[in-house]
Amino acid sequence: MNDKVQGWVNLYKPVGISSFSALYKIKKKFNFYKMGHAGTLDPNAEGILPIAINKATKLIPYISSNSKKYIFKIKWGEQTSTDDTEGNITNYSNKIPESKEIKEVIKSFLGFTDQIPPKASAVKVNGKRAYAIMRDKQNFILNSKKVYLKSITYKKSYKNTSEFTIESGRGFYVRSLARDIAQKLNTYGHVIELKRTKVGNFINNTSILLDDLLKIRQSESEFNFIHNSISVLDDILAYEVEEENDLNNLSLGKPIFINKTKLIKKPLNSDKKELVFLSYKGNVVAFGRLSEDLFKPNKVLI
Repeated sequence: MNDKVQGWVNLYKPVGISSFSALYKIKKKFNFYKMGHAGTLDPNAEGILPIAINKATKLIPYISSNSKKYIFKIKWGEQTSTDDTEGNITNYSNKIPESKEIKEVIKSFLGFTDQIPPKASAVKVNGKRAYAIMRDKQNFILNSKKVYLKSITYKKSYKNTSEFTIESGRGFYVRSLARDIAQKLNTYGHVIELKRTKVGNFINNTSILLDDLLKIRQSESEFNFIHNSISVLDDILAYEVEEENDLNNLSLGKPIFINKTKLIKKPLNSDKKELVFLSYKGNVVAFGRLSEDLFKPNKVLI
């Protein structure tokens, strides 16, 4: 069991596989002790899926996932039970909106809005996942939730489809956006193509395809696809530990004194500014609170 490696894989998940299945394939291939992913992607969606390795899984709640970018296509004139191509067609319309009215309508979705998740989603209803209730053919209603859309751009249209790019916040459903845009245009629509190109610091240019990852031989010398754990935490207070004695004390859960003038990665927009992350050679070894110059660990990852 490989439990010494720590860090992140910037995975590019292909269409046709669930996020869990992609994670399972990697775990089985490299025999990692523990893994987790940040931000699920639907099986019929592709793109960036951040994966935490071993002790880095404790950092999943702290990665900067408030900024996500997507490219997607809407097919006009058809609504489906899942708001994508997986579901059955439930409504038809002959109306195909023109570029001018599309550009005008999409502006109303910017900023904070109330959004109802798709029925085929992982939202819980009375302790049960919505997709499971839907699969059992039971009637239910989902409550709306506040979401944030930073930007939306209409790219182009071809016959009965249109392409868009967006940047959204946490918990945003692109399928719901497509459904709601169509309704506001007095027609129906669903997502036929969805690509996620960014999650926080995880971007397309540094991602690795699942097939390419699985071709790598299982040896530590080839683990260059793993990013160190501090590299994705760009909006938190961080401090690089230099003394072995400090590492030993941290491993025992003891507080240590730090030089605050050497704090790196100053806080920007994080809602967790009060936390300080300590790293050693690029990997997080502990995070906790700072009282004057005294660091008190909440969690130790050594």
